[in-house]
Amino acid sequence: MRGRQVDGSGPVAEAGRAQQTGVRGRQAPSPSHPFVGRAREIKELRDDIVRAGLDTLSGRKRPRSRVLLIAGQPGSGRTALAEELARQLAGEYPDGVLRARLTGADGEPVPTERTARALLAALGAPVPAGAEEDVLTAALRRALDGRRALIVLDDAAGAEQVDPLLPDESGCLVVAVSRGPLTGVPDVRPCTLGGLDTHAAVKLLERYGGHRITCDPVAAAAVAEECGSQPAALILVGGWLAARPKMSVLDVVKRLREQRPESAGRPLARAFWLAYEALPATAARTLHLLALAPAGLVDAHTASALAGCSLSTAQSLLEDFTVRGMLRTETPGGAPDGALPPQYRVPGCLTPLLRALLEAQERETEVELARARMLERTVRQLYSCRAATERDDPSVRRRIDQLPRPLRFPSPAAAGEWLDARLPALLAAARMAVEDGRLDTLARRLVSALTRALTAHLGAEAAAPELYGLHQLVLDVARRCEMPLEKAAALLNLGDLDARAGRTAEALGRYRDALQAAREADDPYAISRALESVATAHQELGDWQRAADWFRRGLELRLTRGELAEQARLYGKLGTVHTQAGQWNDALRDWRAAAAVCRRLRDLPGHARALSEAALVLEYAGRAREALRICREAAECARQSGDVRLEAMARLRLADALERRGDGAAAEQHRQAAGELLAADEPAPEVLGAARSAAPG
Repeated sequence: MRGRQVDGSGPVAEAGRAQQTGVRGRQAPSPSHPFVGRAREIKELRDDIVRAGLDTLSGRKRPRSRVLLIAGQPGSGRTALAEELARQLAGEYPDGVLRARLTGADGEPVPTERTARALLAALGAPVPAGAEEDVLTAALRRALDGRRALIVLDDAAGAEQVDPLLPDESGCLVVAVSRGPLTGVPDVRPCTLGGLDTHAAVKLLERYGGHRITCDPVAAAAVAEECGSQPAALILVGGWLAARPKMSVLDVVKRLREQRPESAGRPLARAFWLAYEALPATAARTLHLLALAPAGLVDAHTASALAGCSLSTAQSLLEDFTVRGMLRTETPGGAPDGALPPQYRVPGCLTPLLRALLEAQERETEVELARARMLERTVRQLYSCRAATERDDPSVRRRIDQLPRPLRFPSPAAAGEWLDARLPALLAAARMAVEDGRLDTLARRLVSALTRALTAHLGAEAAAPELYGLHQLVLDVARRCEMPLEKAAALLNLGDLDARAGRTAEALGRYRDALQAAREADDPYAISRALESVATAHQELGDWQRAADWFRRGLELRLTRGELAEQARLYGKLGTVHTQAGQWNDALRDWRAAAAVCRRLRDLPGHARALSEAALVLEYAGRAREALRICREAAECARQSGDVRLEAMARLRLADALERRGDGAAAEQHRQAAGELLAADEPAPEVLGAARSAAPG
C-alpha cells in the first residue's frame, strides 16, 4: 500500500503509473464518454510548453518547471481539459503523472502541507510526520529533482497554493486549473475557457442523450445556447434526455426556458434543476444528501447510510446518477476496474447546488442523523478492515462472522486495498466529525478505529504521517470535551511522533502537557508514561541530570505500587543515564538494584543482562578484578536462563575482560564457546562484535 497518494485530509493527490520509477497510485477517473472539442485550446497549451519564456529571452536557464494554466468557471470543462492534456502528454513524462485537488468538497482551500505530503507519498519519498509546510515543500522539490513528471493541480484557489509546490526542475511540467489568473506565479499565460463551439456542444449532448440529438440540429443548437455551451450543463441535459426516450429535443428547450426565475443567467443551475426535479422523491433526497459525502467521494455504503436505504438500492441510485451526469466514476487506488467496489465523485460544480438543497429541504436533526448513520457505518467497516489482519484469532474470527456479509472482507489484502482506496474519504470523515462538534462520541470512535486500521495494515512507522493528524483530532475533541485522560493520551502519541522525527524539544513540551493532563485525570499509568517520556526526552537532549531526576520520579511511583517488573526496567534506565553521565557509583548502584529485582522475579535473562551492564560500569570505573567476577556471574546466569544469544554475549564480554587481565588462553576458550553458540543459533552478524563495541576504551 505504500505506493498510494492520499493527502492526510480528504482531497486526493493522485499519481499515474510509471513503470520506470515505481510512482503509482490513484488513476485519473475514466470517463464513460470520449473527450469532445477544445482542439484549439489543446494546441495553444501544447505550444505554450515549448515557447520561449522570460528566462530564456534574458539568457538565463529556466530555474523552475513550466506552468500551464487552464482558467474557467466550475462547469466549463476545465478539469476535463486538464485530464485530456495530461493523457496526451503522459508518454513524454516517464516519471508519472501526479494529481492533487487544491480545494476541498466544502469549498475551502486545502492546506499546502497536506498537498505536499500527498505528493511525496505518491513519489514514494519519505514523509516526515508532523512536518511543517516549508519542510514538506522543500522535500517535495528534492524528490522531483532529476525527474520528468507531469503535475496536475486542480481547482487552485490562488497563486499562494500553487507557487510552493512548483518543482525546481525544468524537466517537469505543471498544469494548474483555476477560476482565474494566478497572479504571483511568474511567466504564466492563462488559457481561459468559455463555452464549447456549437459543433462540439451538440456532439457532447449526443454522447449522453443519444442519436436523436442529430435528428433536429436546430433544436440541438438551441439547447446548446440555453446551456451556454457549458459541458457540465450539457451533460446534465443529455442525461435527462437519455432517461426520457419519448421526449424530443425541442421539449428540452421549452423546459429550460421555463425553469425557475432564480436560475436566469445561470445555465448550469437551470440544467441542474431540470435534471433534479425529474428524479423520483427517494432519488432526489439521496442526491442532495450526497453533499455530506466526505471529500466528495461516495460509494454504496456511504449512500446507503446517508439515505437509510438498502445497499442494493444505493448502488442502483449511484449508477443512475452517473448515467444522468450527476456523478463521475472514479477508479479507486489505481486498482484495475472491478477490483474494488465502485467509487464515485460528486462534481465540484454541483456541490454548492446540492448543499443549498440540503439546507432548504432537510431539517437539522435529519442532517445530523444522516451524518451519524454514515459515521457509524464507517466505524464498522474500519473494525472489519482491522479485524481482517487478525483472522488467526478465533475470537476475532467469530466477531467477523457476526458482521453483515457486505461489511466483511474476503482477505487481508482486500481489506488493505479498500483502506487505501477510501483513505481520502476516511480522513475527511474524521475531520468533519471532529469539526462538527455535535457527534464527539462517534468522532472519537471513528478516529480510534481509523488509527488501529492504519497501524494494522501499514505498521506504525509507515502510517505515522496520517496518525499524526489523527492524534491532533483526538486532542481537539479532548480539549473541547474537557477529557484530561484522552488529552494526555493524544499528547503522548504526538510527542512520540515528534521525537521519532527528531523534534525532541517539541516532544518534550508535549510530554510536559501530557503529564499535567494525566495528573488532572489522576491516572497512574498515564502519569508514569508521561514521567518516563519527559525523562527520555531530556536524555535525548543530553541533559543527564534532569533525565535521571525524571526517571527517579517514575521509579518512585512504581515503588509505591509494588510493580517489580517496571521497577527493574526503570533501575536499568537510571543505570544507563548515570553511565552516560560518567557517574559510575550511581550507575553501579542502579544496575545492582535492577539485578536484585530481577532475582526476586526469577527473571534469569533480566538478571544476567543487569549483571553484565554492572560489569561494564565496573570496567569503566577501573575496577577490573571486580568486573571480571561479575562477568562470570552474568555468564553463569545467562547459561541457566537457556537464552543462547544472551549466553554468547555474556561469554564474549567475559572473554574481553579476561584478555584485558592478560589471560589470553581463557579468553580464547570463551570466544570459541560463544562462536559455537552463535553458529548453532544463526545470529545476525552484528551480534558477534557487540560485546567488544560495548567495552570501555
